[in-house]
Amino acid sequence: MRWASHPAPAAYAEAIRTDLDGQAMRSWFDTRCVGDVRPGDHAWLPYSGADERDHIVGRFVAAALATREKLVYITDADPDALPGVGADPGAHLASGQLSVLPRAHACLDGYGAFDPARLAATIEREVAAGVAADFRAVRITLDYTPMLREGGLPGLLGCEDEVEHTVAPSTMSMAVCQIDRRACPPADLAALAGTHDLRVEPDALYDDGTLRIVPTFAPRGLRVEGEVDAARHALLGDHLARAVAAGHGVRLDCARLDFLDLAGFNLLIRHAEALRPGEALILDDLPPSVENVIDMVGWHRLPGLRRGRVRVPLDQAGEVLP
Repeated sequence: MRWASHPAPAAYAEAIRTDLDGQAMRSWFDTRCVGDVRPGDHAWLPYSGADERDHIVGRFVAAALATREKLVYITDADPDALPGVGADPGAHLASGQLSVLPRAHACLDGYGAFDPARLAATIEREVAAGVAADFRAVRITLDYTPMLREGGLPGLLGCEDEVEHTVAPSTMSMAVCQIDRRACPPADLAALAGTHDLRVEPDALYDDGTLRIVPTFAPRGLRVEGEVDAARHALLGDHLARAVAAGHGVRLDCARLDFLDLAGFNLLIRHAEALRPGEALILDDLPPSVENVIDMVGWHRLPGLRRGRVRVPLDQAGEVLP
């Protein structure tokens, strides 16, 4: 088995920054919607909870089963409990389109310890079987969290190097490697990030090339990108209304918001006023153009709105922020 020579985890840790919500951010990998993952992509998903993991992985799984693609899920969970599989996975299992492999079979040695060589061999075997069965592509996903505890970081890094060499040159296979960021020290998380060129995120709820709205999970809310003009007030209002109805307040990530007209600003105020007592519409990473308007009006006059996190400027952080 070939083992990669990886820099020490601390070296990776120096190249990331963790924001106020614990999101590790790096400048050298791409972020892509899970619906846009393609053969040759070796992606990772550092999730912050089961709802985020199931939302994103479920889209990855469902996309395979809706087409002529094979899905390999390495897990000890029952097939009918997996996100995206649907209520009756029997037909997919019987046809070979869905392979649910227990960890003991796929990546553990005879003593129950994580075996990177066995995992790499399992992936190669499943991809070969998918090709032989004439599937259009082979999708692979698994959660590395228990393996990190069982095998430690060095073995996992070597395994990821093997996965990279199997998936990246391929025109048939793609992989999403899951990791619970809450169970992974920052330096280890950064080292694992360094074995991937791609990070997956949820598909956009709306995207017309001018305005893009993406769900966020840590914290729960919406990320608003691009321009909010008169033609898009109703669209943003619909998504805000659903978020408000869910309760617990609403957070908007505004780091990529380029333009918000006055009517759009009033739209935020109206939805903030509709919140329950004690809740707020929290605006994270406000661009100066929007924040200056609120400062002139006065935050104290807008009790439903609250300033959220403030990201370190580029010239102070020393890196490109996503």
